Amino acid sequence: MDDAVTVIRDETQVYRDGTVASVRVLSVPESDRFPDGLKYSFHYGRAEGDAPIVRFDNHHGSHHLHVGSQRFDVDFPGLEATYRAWRSTLPDDKRDDW
Repeated sequence: MDDAVTVIRDETQVYRDGTVASVRVLSVPESDRFPDGLKYSFHYGRAEGDAPIVRFDNHHGSHHLHVGSQRFDVDFPGLEATYRAWRSTLPDDKRDDW
């Protein structure tokens, strides 16, 4: 990892029902691709699956919501608001972990 990249948060929970939730937030150099200086992924899906159940990320620079195999461009209201939106999509019994 580049010295200019700092891990802010990197957590994963694996559940008995075969799902996994993870939060990864990196501080990266500000650039055209990452003007906010952040790279993030809020993921919930099947541990063995390719497509997420739901994921918010800016992996390629633009902000996306993934629902299954579909991807939607979304506005970025800020990291905390995006995290809260992701957390609200989790099943009730998993929200307490986050």
